[in-house]
Amino acid sequence: MPDSPPSSEHHYGRGGFLLLVAGGASSLLWAGPVSRFLSPVTSAGSQLVGNLFPVGGWRIYTISGSMPIFDPSSWRLEIGGLVKHPRTLTYDELTALPKAEQVSTFHCVTGWTVKNVHWGGIRFQQLFDLVQPLRSATAVRFVSLEQPYEDSMTMDQLRLPDAMLALQLGGQPLSRPHGSPARVILPEMYGYKGVKWLTKMEFVAKQPRGYWEQHGYDQNAWVGRSNGYSS
Repeated sequence: MPDSPPSSEHHYGRGGFLLLVAGGASSLLWAGPVSRFLSPVTSAGSQLVGNLFPVGGWRIYTISGSMPIFDPSSWRLEIGGLVKHPRTLTYDELTALPKAEQVSTFHCVTGWTVKNVHWGGIRFQQLFDLVQPLRSATAVRFVSLEQPYEDSMTMDQLRLPDAMLALQLGGQPLSRPHGSPARVILPEMYGYKGVKWLTKMEFVAKQPRGYWEQHGYDQNAWVGRSNGYSS
C-alpha cells in the first residue's frame, strides 16, 4: 500500500461494522471476505489519522488498519507469470543486485506532495533481465503483504528512467511505514500505484485493475492528468 490512498466518495453500510462484533470462533471463516469489504473503511480512517499527524510531510495510510511486519529471514520476493526463468529472491539476493539512486517528488492523489525524496533501489530492467519476460507479457501485477492490496503497471511504464523498486529512503533501508522491505516508485504517477510491502511480481498478458481502480480510480494515474486533474 502506498502513502496515498485516494479520497473515495463511496458510502459503505453499517452492516460491515456489525460483522466486526459478530465474530467469535467463526472469524476463521469470514475474516478474509470481511477484510476485503471493510478495507475502504479502514483506509478512510487511516487517511484521517495520517492527515492529522504527518511525519516529515508524509501521511502514512493503510487499507487494513495495520502495517505488515518485515522479517528478513522469511520474506521472499516471488517473480513469475509469463517469464522464462521464474525466481524467488531473498532479501539478501535482492539487495545484492546493482543499485540505482534518484531524487524525485512524491505526489499523492489527495493533493499533497513531498519534494526531494532520496530513493535507492533497483531498476526494473534488472529484474526483467533476470527472469526474461515472454513476448506475451505486457504488464506486471504487484502484490502487497497487506492484503488485499495490489496494483499493476505496463512494461513500458516500468522501463521509464525513474521507475524503481525502492529499497531505501534517505540512504537507509525502508522503514515499516514506508513499505519495508520493497516498494514500487514511479514519480510521474500518483502514490496509490506504488505498492508497498511488496511480496510478488507477476508478469501478465493483460493489465489487471488494482485495488483503488476497482473503487473507481484511474488505471493510469499520471500526475496532473488523471482522476479529475488537468494540467
